[in-house]
Amino acid sequence: MRHLIRLAGLAAVLLLTPRIFAADLNGTWKGTFDFQGTDVPITVNLTVNGAVASGTVVRPETPPAEIHEGKVDGDAITFWMSADYEGATYKLVFKGKADGDKIEFVFGTDDGSWGTSTTVKRSTQAAAQPAADLNGTWKGAFEFQGTSVPLVFHFKAATGVLTGTVEGLPSGAAEIKEGVVDGESLHFSILTEYQGSPVKLVWKGKAGATEIKFIFGTEDGSWGTELTAGKA
Repeated sequence: MRHLIRLAGLAAVLLLTPRIFAADLNGTWKGTFDFQGTDVPITVNLTVNGAVASGTVVRPETPPAEIHEGKVDGDAITFWMSADYEGATYKLVFKGKADGDKIEFVFGTDDGSWGTSTTVKRSTQAAAQPAADLNGTWKGAFEFQGTSVPLVFHFKAATGVLTGTVEGLPSGAAEIKEGVVDGESLHFSILTEYQGSPVKLVWKGKAGATEIKFIFGTEDGSWGTELTAGKA
């Protein structure tokens, strides 16, 4: 009788204990999904810290989209991202299940008006190493209407994802959005303002051993310039 009680107690503990072993979702995952009869490539860059997932989703001809509210529970992962289509912004919700070196996702608009599925597989291609350690503080300046404007960049790079802030703009410190690192190349955007109006600046950089050369400007291409930043 005591043996049966002990077994019942052990079973209860096992049922109530959260799953300890979670799938290793860190890395780059690639696949395609069907959109109006066309196979569209998709890349999911994931960084997992405990039960929290971060990273980006990359699609052709669009800036990388940042993953929001990423959660991992065993072999399950959920998150959402923003996507622009025909002038409107939509919230796309992803629900995935990992199985070895693949993740099966079902995703679509949060209102249920559109949805699809994709199976992404872990990329076996070795990740390109950046030419410089991007983590830390970088400083540079650009010319605007005859005045030199100093900027300070605080970067944190991990598994292809770039986060941090840019300081020195009139609106104050701006958070880096949609940040991606691919070898010596980096790409991100920030939101600032000019003469009381919001402005999105898109940055494209190439890292060397001791400096980063940037080309950046407004999202619509109406203004742009260059900047070289060195590590502080």
